[in-house]
Amino acid sequence: MSTTPTPRFDIYAPIHKALRQFMTDTLLRLGRMDLGDPQDLAAGLAQLDTLLDAATSHLQHENDCIHPAIEARHHGLSHRIATEHREHLDTIATLRAHATALRAAPEAAAAHRLYRQLAAFIAENFEHMDMEETRHNQALWATYSDAELQAMEGRILASIGPQEMSLWLRWLIPALNPSERAQLIAGMPPEAQAPVLDSARVLLDDGAWAKLCRAVGRAAVPGLVEA
Repeated sequence: MSTTPTPRFDIYAPIHKALRQFMTDTLLRLGRMDLGDPQDLAAGLAQLDTLLDAATSHLQHENDCIHPAIEARHHGLSHRIATEHREHLDTIATLRAHATALRAAPEAAAAHRLYRQLAAFIAENFEHMDMEETRHNQALWATYSDAELQAMEGRILASIGPQEMSLWLRWLIPALNPSERAQLIAGMPPEAQAPVLDSARVLLDDGAWAKLCRAVGRAAVPGLVEA
């Protein structure tokens, strides 16, 4: 009889789910942005700014915490991804410059160019994240225990301020599957669970919200006692 191997702790998977959702949502928003509506233009470019800030912060966390751990036991293995991180920073700077230009002079050709540049950046990031989730994870799993990887993630989380954490939760909660979402909430300190659940209600449809409430023992409708 064969047995299914116990899944290893994946330090990349949850945050990459959040990034993929954030990136694709922002791309769609830029694609449908109304240049004749100042508020819509401002909101779309503001979301792009926030995405680029988040992407910059994310790759810095990996540079500071994950790459040194890989290099300590697999010399040279993180060099390709580190090089891509530097290229990402260059692309982010270009995207910021073009967004600033579009904000000053909203023209259809410039908007479409920015949209295509973001699409290319996202496409490259999807391949980049897949490399991290395969090659880098294999290296980490070969030489670190799950407890060590969880401690590594803990150090990253400890370096993230409340505002940045709120941003990541906004994209992480709807990106996770029901089991992952329930584990995320259950792993938080009790005092943090209520406000995060309140935020989650706005981000989830009725079915996903009901599943989360059942998993964490909360009534889907305040004051309602389920049979």
